[in-house]
Amino acid sequence: MYSEEEYLRLENDASEKSEFFQGKIVMMAGAAPNHNFINDNVVGLIHPFLKAKSCKSCSSDQRIHIPSNSLYTYPDIMIVCGPKKHAELDRNTITNPSVIFEILSPSTSEYDRGKKFRLYRDIESLQEYVIINSLSIEVEVWRRTVNNQWLLADDAFSLNDSITIQTIGATLQMADLYDGTENVSGLFPAPKE
Repeated sequence: MYSEEEYLRLENDASEKSEFFQGKIVMMAGAAPNHNFINDNVVGLIHPFLKAKSCKSCSSDQRIHIPSNSLYTYPDIMIVCGPKKHAELDRNTITNPSVIFEILSPSTSEYDRGKKFRLYRDIESLQEYVIINSLSIEVEVWRRTVNNQWLLADDAFSLNDSITIQTIGATLQMADLYDGTENVSGLFPAPKE
């Protein structure tokens, strides 16, 4: 078991990223090309919507901390609206994301949809959680209601569809999200025999 202080000291000197939860340190897996293409596409697509707002995006090298449940992790993409708040023990760690995007891969899909999403719900500032599948055309936008419930507010399963990120007033086309990806279920016709 590690303390938060020990984790931060080790993590700040490490060459690879790891998560921390309730005293345990878990190495994070690297990303496949589709994951990286989608990540870059999302960052490029949301950037114009952030310019007129007090919001900024950060990619997967930005650590967040959830004090109420101890998780330190690195979302694939997050948007912070308003002034950044920093973790008590580390000024390089943010505690107040407004939107989090996770791009699913086979090794992270169950965790990102399940336990990690439950942990993210403890972030008081979080308004939307966007799950993007890197292997099939599938995007879900979960949104916090005024009653602090989480509802599936938007989803899309076709390149002709779009999703809306309400926090920043952005409508994103699925074809743009998946641009440059390969072998994604639904993107290409089955090979001819």
